[in-house]
Amino acid sequence: MFVEERQQKILELLHENQKVKVKELSQMFKVTEDCIRKDLASMEGRHLLKRAYGGAVLAESQHPGHTNAVSSRKEKNLKEKQRIAKKAVKLIKDGDVVFLDTSTTNLELAREIIRTKRQVTVVSCMLDIANVFAAGGSTGFILLGGEFNRSQIGFLGNLTLSMMENFRFDLCFMGVVGADVMENAITTYVPEDGAMKQSAISKSRRSYLMMETKKFDFQANYVFADFTQIDGVICETEPSEQVRAALKEFGTEIIV
Repeated sequence: MFVEERQQKILELLHENQKVKVKELSQMFKVTEDCIRKDLASMEGRHLLKRAYGGAVLAESQHPGHTNAVSSRKEKNLKEKQRIAKKAVKLIKDGDVVFLDTSTTNLELAREIIRTKRQVTVVSCMLDIANVFAAGGSTGFILLGGEFNRSQIGFLGNLTLSMMENFRFDLCFMGVVGADVMENAITTYVPEDGAMKQSAISKSRRSYLMMETKKFDFQANYVFADFTQIDGVICETEPSEQVRAALKEFGTEIIV
């Protein structure tokens, strides 16, 4: 099989499965893993895919689920998000000051905080989270203002960062678009969202990622942190052995 034919088949597999693994491709095409890695590097150079830990995923421009609009993600994978939220709320103690970023998984965590009657103060810049706390419960809530970002349904930018400056959080919970353990990069789509996440992490005693395991196979365009800055990753199910080994090296706890 010619190189061009093999790479075309790899691209077809990516469109079918959203990800490919180097080891599996090596066995399929009966070539070395180094040969497959060269294929993936060449295809990444042509913006056809994005290399990830142990393989590759579709480039953002070709990914069928590519969207940075929060409104379109609210009802997607709802059961998985609820499982993550139920695990996250157990980390919160009465008296804590907690930051929740603009994340649909954090929207479920906000509901869990009210359901479990946590006596805490929640700080957020997401309008939907504000509406959850406005609807009921006794939880203290502070909404950070600023310029409204419609895609994130929240306030982002310099005014928001200025309001955040004097806060110190016991915990922060971060939504994430992609988390690449191979490159030690945690990413989001919107730079202003990334700046907000960076600020919250720097002001928190403990920082956690709220993410489905499939996001270990995807990477967005703006890096806002690496795993050495993160205390734990909260997932709906256990990630792969390779991911677990990498997170252990970074000193990042896996909560499943």
